[in-house]
Amino acid sequence: MESAWRAKVRPQGMQPVDLGHCADNRPMNWTPTRAAALPPLLWLLVGCSPALNWRSVPLPEAGITITLPCKPDQASRTVELAGVPVELSMAGCDADGATFAVSHAALADPAQAGAALRHWRAAVVANLGTGAAATAADAPYAPKGALPLPQSVRTVVQGQRADGSPVFAQGVWFARAAGPQMRLYHAVVYTGKPRPELADQFFAGMVLQ
Repeated sequence: MESAWRAKVRPQGMQPVDLGHCADNRPMNWTPTRAAALPPLLWLLVGCSPALNWRSVPLPEAGITITLPCKPDQASRTVELAGVPVELSMAGCDADGATFAVSHAALADPAQAGAALRHWRAAVVANLGTGAAATAADAPYAPKGALPLPQSVRTVVQGQRADGSPVFAQGVWFARAAGPQMRLYHAVVYTGKPRPELADQFFAGMVLQ
């Protein structure tokens, strides 16, 4: 039976943007937020596989391989990051009541990497409601090959969806040098209840090339 779910976390003032269909031809809707708030990071994707079937997904343009428990959809969009427009790309899917997403972008000025990661994190947390920031807890996070920046963190936060239901997010932000540029990354898992073991497995599967 065909179905399409709208994103469960929607920032105010923006309408869904239809970017295509899943591999099994079910329509999907992607919901961006305003550009200054780094929209693609906050999209909750409609996935195409209901089961946890972990598979390796290379993202050669980003120099990273990730693992996802469902077949990913991908999209890209120009947004503002650290005060300049960048091309932000995302791969993600929805399975077993959880949403998984990895985003990445190239930043021309390496000196802005820390500020960009901090802005990125703040945008994701703010999207989860006015009280979410008070629940956010950070821990240092730097996978092998990433730069040891103070803003490279893993954050656990509880918030609310647009419909008022609870949502738990576990996200990581990190960066690496890529020639004269800086490549920034964000990975996140959204769930309806705390599932740290799911996030652990997701984040452990990310390998910088």
